[in-house]
Amino acid sequence: MKIALVSEGTYPYAMGGVSVWCEQLIKGMPDYRWDVVALTVDGAEQSVFPAPTNLDTVHSIPLWGARPPGGRRPRRRRAGRPGASFTESYEVFLRALVTPLEATRSEQSAVSRSMFLLALRGMFEYADDGGDLSGALLSNQALTMMLDAWRDLRVDEVGPAPTVADAVEAAWLIEHMLRPLSAAPVAADIVHSSMNGLATLVGMTAKWKHGTPLVMSEHGIYLRERYIAHLHDDASHPVRVLVLSFFRQLAGAAYLITDVLAPHSMYNRRWQLHNGADPDRMWTMYNGVEPEEFPAATTEPELPTISYMGRVDPLKDLHTLIRAFALVRAEIPEARLRIFGGTPAVNRIYHESCERLITELGLTGAAVLEGRVGNAVDAYHAGSIVALTSISEGFPYTVVEAMACGRPTVCTNVGGVAEAVGDTGFVVPPRDYAAVAEACVKLLRDNEMRRRFGIMARARVLEHFTLRRSLEMYRNVYEGLATPLKASPPPRHLRGRAQGRFTVPTQRGSGAQLQLDGEAR
Repeated sequence: MKIALVSEGTYPYAMGGVSVWCEQLIKGMPDYRWDVVALTVDGAEQSVFPAPTNLDTVHSIPLWGARPPGGRRPRRRRAGRPGASFTESYEVFLRALVTPLEATRSEQSAVSRSMFLLALRGMFEYADDGGDLSGALLSNQALTMMLDAWRDLRVDEVGPAPTVADAVEAAWLIEHMLRPLSAAPVAADIVHSSMNGLATLVGMTAKWKHGTPLVMSEHGIYLRERYIAHLHDDASHPVRVLVLSFFRQLAGAAYLITDVLAPHSMYNRRWQLHNGADPDRMWTMYNGVEPEEFPAATTEPELPTISYMGRVDPLKDLHTLIRAFALVRAEIPEARLRIFGGTPAVNRIYHESCERLITELGLTGAAVLEGRVGNAVDAYHAGSIVALTSISEGFPYTVVEAMACGRPTVCTNVGGVAEAVGDTGFVVPPRDYAAVAEACVKLLRDNEMRRRFGIMARARVLEHFTLRRSLEMYRNVYEGLATPLKASPPPRHLRGRAQGRFTVPTQRGSGAQLQLDGEAR
């Protein structure tokens, strides 16, 4: 079987939880052949992972480099005008972007997502037939259509209407984001997108061209993280409306076309249902770790120590962790904070802000950003407890890895964190540094609680979150999609939650069905 795994800004060019998961899938199923389709910045990125022996190729689709050449099979066309096949699709596309959100709720929202999906397919077919999609999106005709759509569909808009400059900026951004529609569709038995959003465009083109089944995982909620990223964007109101509407419609369209949706937590599942996903195509599949690679710690550091393991990134909200540590030091003067993990180049300013905050709070020497560590186990064992104060997560490996090492955790209640921790640590509201500090002090002062939580944490990982369990679930999904199984669908009451081996129908026209081992939701 050949599986094409699609990434955006992660594997194999960047470290992180999604990249670890990608490598786990490829190396954990050596009897399959794999391709990776990576959405990149400009295609000049260098891999940071050694290639597994069963990884055949890595295809790069640069989103932000020079404009790609026009379509794959050039044909004659009147210069300067995209033609009716593009304009008809683009008109539907713009209607979905510009129509006010309140007008597309409830039953109309499904229609809006369906029309958006049809518009994407029309633009793909335009490019596949030799059209220059990038040129068409940036043409004067397309800019005029965008301004006209805003005028006609947002008649009660209280904010400013877009200027020509706004339309140019929005079109430029959308053109870059739609570049996967102009790439040659990948040839594989299954396409597995590692996230929602732009990566799903690769699976859409393969489905439209070859009828390839599409599986989509979602670690963090892609749409939510796009909204968070745009909170402090300095773009104009119309540009932000158009870009965020694009992401909202794309996420909903992906839920429509995906054969199997695999959220990585029940938290993610609830968000996906809210945004239009079909519950009959959804199975929660938690990330897993290899317990032998994360042995339980047998000793503790000499001084009370809080350990953090992960990249230095605004989503990890290290400012909250540092502020919480200042309160911990007021209660436990000998306490230490050790922050392990690399800093991506785009986050250098954030790294510097963390260092400034440490200095401003008088924590120099007690709180240290120690950079990348060779073995994550060393980072977990270095702490008496492990903390994670993110504002957005999926089902974070760092929490499960720390638990496997027998370390109790203090985490913020985002994504699937609470589902991972259970009753083996403390889960507090995000951005609440006082609550983080209170939980840390409790654990650092109570040796018996810390020991008991650590034992419970490792036991919880062994029962629920092993790599073997995770890989078996994905293998069953792949084989179910590739080879239709002849079995009856389960009773309706079993589709919500069931235990054991059973068969459930997908929504494909072929009538294919899936068998899953263990718990499925």
